[in-house]
Amino acid sequence: MSMDGFSIQDKYDKDDYYLSKEGYIVFTEKYHLKRGYCCKNGCKHCPYGFKRGFSAKRK
Repeated sequence: MSMDGFSIQDKYDKDDYYLSKEGYIVFTEKYHLKRGYCCKNGCKHCPYGFKRGFSAKRK
């Protein structure tokens, strides 16, 4: 449990994320599909094709 009383295991299924070697939470493609939309943060396993640094074409 973390200092603020929140544990990631309390909120997410174990196959929704993993911890990087640096200790960061990395959400899986399965989690993103279950969530149902792209957050446009350039997530490592984004199934929606969003890539950080690219924006929509301007008219």
